[in-house]
Amino acid sequence: MAQVATLQSLIGGRWIGREASTPLHNALNNSLIYHTHAERIDFDEAVTYARKTGVPALMELDFQQRAARLKALALYLIGRKEELYAISHLTGATRADSWVDIEGGTGTLFAYASMGGRELPSSNVLHEGPAMALGKNGGFCGTHILVPRGGLAVHINAFNFPIWGLLEKFAPSFLAAMPCIGKPATATSYLTEAAVRMMHESGLLPEGALQLVIGSTGDLLDRLGGADVVTFTGSADTAARLRVNPNLIANSVPFTAEADSLNCAILAPDVTPDDVEFDLFVKEVTREMTGKAGQKCTAIRRIIVPENMVDAVGTRLRERLAKVSVGDPSVEGVRMGALASRDQQRDVAERVETLARGNEVLFGERDGFKLVGDGVADGAFFAPTLLLCRDGMGNDAVHDVEAFGPVSTIISYNGIDEALALAARGKGSLVSTLVTKEPAIAAYAVPVAAASHGRVLVLEREASVDSTGHGSPLPQLKHGGPGRAGGGEELGGIRAVRHFLQRAAVQGSPTMLAAVTGEYVRGARVQESDVHPFRRHFEELKIGDSLLTHRRTVSEADIVNFGGVSGDYFYMHFDDIAAKDTQFGKRIAHGYFVLSAAAGLFVSPAPGPVLANYGLDNLRFITPVAIGDTIRARLTCKRKVDRNRTDDKGVGQGVVAWDVQVTNQREELVASYDILTLVMKRA
Repeated sequence: MAQVATLQSLIGGRWIGREASTPLHNALNNSLIYHTHAERIDFDEAVTYARKTGVPALMELDFQQRAARLKALALYLIGRKEELYAISHLTGATRADSWVDIEGGTGTLFAYASMGGRELPSSNVLHEGPAMALGKNGGFCGTHILVPRGGLAVHINAFNFPIWGLLEKFAPSFLAAMPCIGKPATATSYLTEAAVRMMHESGLLPEGALQLVIGSTGDLLDRLGGADVVTFTGSADTAARLRVNPNLIANSVPFTAEADSLNCAILAPDVTPDDVEFDLFVKEVTREMTGKAGQKCTAIRRIIVPENMVDAVGTRLRERLAKVSVGDPSVEGVRMGALASRDQQRDVAERVETLARGNEVLFGERDGFKLVGDGVADGAFFAPTLLLCRDGMGNDAVHDVEAFGPVSTIISYNGIDEALALAARGKGSLVSTLVTKEPAIAAYAVPVAAASHGRVLVLEREASVDSTGHGSPLPQLKHGGPGRAGGGEELGGIRAVRHFLQRAAVQGSPTMLAAVTGEYVRGARVQESDVHPFRRHFEELKIGDSLLTHRRTVSEADIVNFGGVSGDYFYMHFDDIAAKDTQFGKRIAHGYFVLSAAAGLFVSPAPGPVLANYGLDNLRFITPVAIGDTIRARLTCKRKVDRNRTDDKGVGQGVVAWDVQVTNQREELVASYDILTLVMKRA
C-alpha cells in the first residue's frame, strides 16, 4: 500500500510538516489521498518573516518590475498546468471545472501583469491626480498618492477554487508590494499546496513574498497590525465571526469579505418560450447548476420567472438536467463531477431537505439518477436538484438557505417590480442575471437590482455571442457584493491594487508635488536647455524637461486649408454672418487645427529617440482661437514609465507622457492635453 503524503506549510522560507494529522479524501471514491500536518505553525515567525524579509524584497522592485514577474510566473504555471489538472481531478472537478480554476487563475495573473504594465508607474508611488490649486496664486496645491502599506496580506480562501481563489488575491497584492500568507480551505488544500510549490520552485518570487498555511490559522489574526490586510472568501457565517476578531477591530485592520450568496436569474416578462432568449435563460441556469457541481459562490440559486412561464421553464430545465451525466470526470461524456467532500455532501442534503418543506421538488435523485464510472459509489456526488416555490414573498427559506451544490429553486412572480423585490430578498448578492429582449426593461430593472447586487449581467441574443456568463468573475470587473455577500470588493482591474495601497493627501508647492509624485505638476519649475526634449533618450530625460516654442499667427488661409484637408466645413469656421450670432461673435479656428499647429511648433522632425506618438489624453479646448491670434506651446516631460521591454531589434523602449499647454498672445490657455510617446533607450 502506497504511503499517504503529508501536506506541508511554507513558513519562513521553508516547508514544514512531517507528522500526519487530518485525513483528506478523494471526492470521487472517498479513498485517502493526503493528510494535513500536525506540527503547530509559529505565526510570530510567519508575520515577522513577511514584514522583515518580504516587504523589503518586494520594495526593491517597482510596479512595472512586479508586473513583469507576474507575467513570467503565469507562463511558468501554464507550462506545468497538466500536473495541476491531474491533482484537480481528485477534487471531483471535470476538465472544464478545472480549467476555470487553473487557467482562470493563471489568466488573472496575465491580466494583472498587462494592466499593471499599462497603468502603473515605474516607481512605488502611484499619483491619483490631477493636482489642484488650493490658493489664488498657484503656489499651494494638493493631490493624492497611493503607496505600499508596508504590511502583509492574509488571504483566507474557500474550498471550491483552490488555485484561482489564491491567485486572484495574490496578483493585486503582489503588485502593491504586500507579501501574502495564503490559507486555503483544508478540504482541497492539496491542490493549493501543489500550485504554491510550483510558484516557490520558479525562483520568480522575491524572498518572503508568499507563505502558505495548511490547517488552522491559529493566532495569526491576533498578530496583525494596522498596516496589514485580511481578505476572506467563504460562508457569510464564517465571515461574520472573523471580522469581529478583537485585534482586527482594535487595530483597524482592513477586512474584505466575499461570501456565498443567493444569486438569482430573472426571466423578464417580455420573453416567451419561442424566443432565443428563453433558451439562453435555460442554458445559463443549467450551466450554473451543474458547473463545478454547483459549488460556486456565484451560482444561480433562485430562478425568478413570470407565473405564466413556470411550467414552461420547469419542463425545459428538467429536460436539460436529465441529459447531464454525473460521475467520474475521466469517463467520456461525464459533464458533472462530485462535491468536494462527503461532509459537503451531507451539508447539501440537509439544506435541500429544509428547502423542500413547503415547496415542490421538480427534479432530483428520484428522476433516474445514476453515477457513471467504476468505484464511485462512495464518492461525494449529489444529484442535480430543482425545486419550485409558488409563494416567494411568503417563503423565507428560499431567500435564506443556500445549498452549496447543484441545487436551485424556481420562484414565480407577477410583474417586474415583484421580481426585483424577490431578488432583493437575498439580502445582498454577488451577481444577478436579467434575460430580456427589451432595452426599456433593462433600463428600469438594472439600477434597481444594482442596489443589492455586486454585478448585473443583461443577457440576450446580441450579448450571448461573447458573454462569459453569469458565474464568471472577470479580472477587469469588480467581484463582490453588499450585505450577505460580504460587503467587499475584489478584482475590478487596478482598483484591486489600490485596495492594498495606502492613500494619502499631499499638500505643497507644484515643484514639491512634482518631486513627490514623480510627475510634472503645472506650475512646477522646469528645466529648459538648447537640446530639444525629443532629442533625448529615455534615460536622459528628466521630469520637468521643457520646451517653449516659437510663435505662430493663425490666418484665414490656415482655416481654409485645414477645412479642405479635413473636410470639416462647420459654419463656425466658414460662415462669417452665422458666427457673429454665436457666443464667440466671430469665426474661430478648428480645434484640431490648433492641435496640429501645436504639434508643428514642438515636434523635432529629424530621426531620433522619439519613435512614435501612440496616444493623447485629457484633451480640452479652453479658449477659442480667432483669425489673427498668435499661439505657441509649452511641451514638458510629465511622466516616464520604463516597461523593461525591447523591440524586434533588441532596442529598449520606455513610455513618456508629455504635458502640452497651448497659449495665445494674452497668455490665455487655449488647449491642454497629454501626448504619449515611445522613446528609445540609449543602452
